[in-house]
Amino acid sequence: MAHKTGLEDYYVIKNQKKLRFGYTTGSCAAGAAKGAVEMLFGGEKKQEISLMTPKGILLYLELLDICMETDCVSCAVRKDAGDDPDTTNGLLVYAKVEKTPKTGEILIDGGKGVGRVTRPGLSQKVGEAAINPVPRAMIQKVLEEAMDYWNYEGGLKVTISVPEGEKTALKTFNPRLGIEGGISILGTSGIVEPMSEKALIESIHVEMKQHVSQGEEYLIVTPGNYGADYLREHMNLPFEKNIKCSNYVGETIDMAVNMGVKGILFISHIGKFVKVAAGIMNTHSHSADARMEVLCAALIRSGGSLECARKILACNTTDEALHVLDRYQILHKTMEDVTRHIQFYLDHRSYQQILLGAVIFSSEFGYLGQTEHAGELINHINRGGN
Repeated sequence: MAHKTGLEDYYVIKNQKKLRFGYTTGSCAAGAAKGAVEMLFGGEKKQEISLMTPKGILLYLELLDICMETDCVSCAVRKDAGDDPDTTNGLLVYAKVEKTPKTGEILIDGGKGVGRVTRPGLSQKVGEAAINPVPRAMIQKVLEEAMDYWNYEGGLKVTISVPEGEKTALKTFNPRLGIEGGISILGTSGIVEPMSEKALIESIHVEMKQHVSQGEEYLIVTPGNYGADYLREHMNLPFEKNIKCSNYVGETIDMAVNMGVKGILFISHIGKFVKVAAGIMNTHSHSADARMEVLCAALIRSGGSLECARKILACNTTDEALHVLDRYQILHKTMEDVTRHIQFYLDHRSYQQILLGAVIFSSEFGYLGQTEHAGELINHINRGGN
């Protein structure tokens, strides 16, 4: 009988087929860490562990390859991506938890098969294991809870490892990102949701139709959570009217034209929308990634130096590149060029049939600029479309 994970009733439907949800490498790492620490303190083997994910789904994860010693326990959870195509599917993710003498200290590190960051600009510092913030917080939480429950006052060290990770990482973007030696431990919700491109676009269509049917003529669109967070925290606009377009900027414009929408204001992180400044209307990295090249072109047009351009081309992320532009005192001019080209390509996609604009920001610099028609769109949205 197959092990029940708690995801049996979670699925999407594609071509009349149910596609199962799965769970992330972050959930595997946190689940293995929870199992290991509970066996370490409890002294008894456990075959299964429950784990509440950030998405609010409770998982029941099978614990494998258990090794128990006096001050150290390790075990593994096997990654199950559901029916989503995922190079990490089936990998064993191990957590080794050991006691340390320092009161209350929790150390989280990566072992064999977990990548190391070698270039700046990622969420982890150079030299650190590529364990992203949400999985790291999940691991921290399960260890803290166990320490509280067993009234343990010493310290703990957890090492996450993936024996097949180094080989698997060659099929991912990690080598390009400067992450060496293995995969990244990822996941923001703890859950993998299988969604085809067609299904995603259809979901955007359904949401847009809903807004239009409520009389909204000017729409607020964000690619994802970063844009939505920026809208909520920094802009005086009705957050509840936000529509997420994922990577499908072009399709979103096409739908809006077809539905008779009068305008769209995009609110986006520079990492996504810098691609639009080159006419790239699907911003997924699998479709195109010319972020640094676009920034270099904008820099040169703005009078920047070849030396600055070379440094940008060596950058890993747009935030890192912005720091370079700032050091060379040409950030503002470059962003003016970027927003001008974003406006051109937005209008080109719609054949100027609707009013389009964008507000661009970054995680570290905040507001970077807006396109020509953004102010007009903000006024229309705040007036309720009049």
